[in-house]
Amino acid sequence: MTSGPFETVFTEPARLRPGIGSETVQAARLQGVQPYTITIRSSARTRTITTAWRAVDARDATRIFDIKAIANPDEWGMNLNLVAVQS
Repeated sequence: MTSGPFETVFTEPARLRPGIGSETVQAARLQGVQPYTITIRSSARTRTITTAWRAVDARDATRIFDIKAIANPDEWGMNLNLVAVQS
């Protein structure tokens, strides 16, 4: 494994939603961390995403998100949910 600066691997349309409601989300907010759920279509390339990656909002490059977990919420493989926090 090599380390170095992050680079753009691909661009993918996504839905970005702030986490709300749960006890864990409330505790994170008290620590100054806002969790987000990033929903993207599952494909061969999006399934290569790992928690070592970061996501960048293409409309505002100053919004960078550290990916913390990846889930297949519908269990059909149509979408992926990336749980992330803004860094």
